[in-house]
Amino acid sequence: MRKENKIYCNSCGKRIVDTIGRDMEEYIHIEKIWGYPSEKDGECHSFDLCEPCYDKLTAAFVLKPEIKEETELL
Repeated sequence: MRKENKIYCNSCGKRIVDTIGRDMEEYIHIEKIWGYPSEKDGECHSFDLCEPCYDKLTAAFVLKPEIKEETELL
């Protein structure tokens, strides 16, 4: 959730970014524009999750996310 130039985890409510562009920790931002034939056609949904909430969410997946190691990090 983005509010007053800060980012909060939509799941636990913890502040994960103090000022846009200055991360306090890693997080994931997900955005989806729904189309036809969805019941949400024309709506844009977005949310942010801190790393622990992401881990809890994906732990419940039957098919786990694909993970690739990156050798060149910024």
